[in-house]
Amino acid sequence: MRVIISGAGQVGYGIAEKLASEGNEVTVIDSNADLVQRVRDTLDARGVHGHGSHPDVLAQAGAHDADMLIAVTQVDEVNMTACQVAHSIFEVPTRIARIRAQTYLSPEWQNLFARNHLPIDVIISPEVEVGELILQRLTYPGADEIVSFDDDEVVVMVIEISEDCAVVDTPLKHLTDLFPNLQATVLGARRRGDVLAVGSGDSLHVGDLAVVAVAREQVHRVLSLFGREESAPSKIVIAGGGNVGRYVATKLEQGERNVSVRVIEHDRRAAQIAAETMKQSIVVFGDALNEEILREVDIDDADMFLGLTNDDETNILSSVLASELGCKANFALVNQPHYSRFANRLGVDAFINPRSVTISKVLRHVRRGRIKGVYSLFEGEAEILEAEALETSTLVGKPLKEVDMEDGVRIGAIIRGNEVIMPTGTTRVEAGDLVIVFAIASKVRTVEQMFRVSLDFF
Repeated sequence: MRVIISGAGQVGYGIAEKLASEGNEVTVIDSNADLVQRVRDTLDARGVHGHGSHPDVLAQAGAHDADMLIAVTQVDEVNMTACQVAHSIFEVPTRIARIRAQTYLSPEWQNLFARNHLPIDVIISPEVEVGELILQRLTYPGADEIVSFDDDEVVVMVIEISEDCAVVDTPLKHLTDLFPNLQATVLGARRRGDVLAVGSGDSLHVGDLAVVAVAREQVHRVLSLFGREESAPSKIVIAGGGNVGRYVATKLEQGERNVSVRVIEHDRRAAQIAAETMKQSIVVFGDALNEEILREVDIDDADMFLGLTNDDETNILSSVLASELGCKANFALVNQPHYSRFANRLGVDAFINPRSVTISKVLRHVRRGRIKGVYSLFEGEAEILEAEALETSTLVGKPLKEVDMEDGVRIGAIIRGNEVIMPTGTTRVEAGDLVIVFAIASKVRTVEQMFRVSLDFF
């Protein structure tokens, strides 16, 4: 696939790195010459210096032959214009744009992005995507990571295995005997830095990060079995009154639960906007790294601290400080992938990488076959995919134990209408089923082939 990426910042670079590593022909455009040079020096991709919305620059980047344009600069209007030019002049088939300003995404203006107006096929809103993941984590705080797809029937959780886990060192094939009617499948694990798919004869060990597919109605039961059931927080302090912080606070205000929210924002103008936006939350102007400010918002009585500023260091350090002052748990927004390696050691309970979230959204439209959803795990070392089974799929019509399933691939759940099926060796996949699949990175292409549109697709 020939892909043009407009924007070589953290998001654009991360997308380019992932797509180039999979053998796609990638060209990255940016007006910052240093960022373009970094692409040329470190990635198997072309770098073009210029503005991604300019026709001559797009032509230089190969727009005449491109299959996809991904516009992820910091400016919404540049991204929208790039998609318009790519459509009107170069007829690029698929156009993806990052749109940050929520006013563009209001339902009353949804016709703006119709093909005969601004022809954008996919809109990426990192603030919304990240905000929704944070809200899910607040609903199920015992999970280190949680993924749900459009069907909303099944979620996939990453759970750290501790000594309190009821299934530690127990062969997975015995889980259904020990816990009748359990609708959960352990798919994989990260163990001492290595990511692996696990089978029925494997066991989980203390320290593993287990990947588990669960019917949504049994999430609390599974967390309890894994020794990770925790109550949803009712008193939350948020550092950062920007787009993400305001989105999370607003959604918490609109939720059914009675949640007390206090927001700390160091920029006076942003604090004023947040205060005008919030209906119930308290907004405090100040620095989240200031101990007196944290005490002012009663951090010692808070259930959860969320570090959601635009600065990784502030998010990490303020999370640690909040816990030292008595907050029960913390959560940090961390953009730099390598920071996650030591964030836990410093005392950060959980974190989320916005770049990873955005890359997952893009991958859904890059993957071949009938892939409906994609989520990247463990810094891209594995993926969770939701795919539709067609008549031509190698999975359809025979028991799973007879399917030639490669190592590194594991089926976690099958969704048939409103029914959730946890697979066994005798389960048969039917055409039209939605299938949740775990795959280590090197086996993703195998999964694509399993759900190809026709036998000669490849």
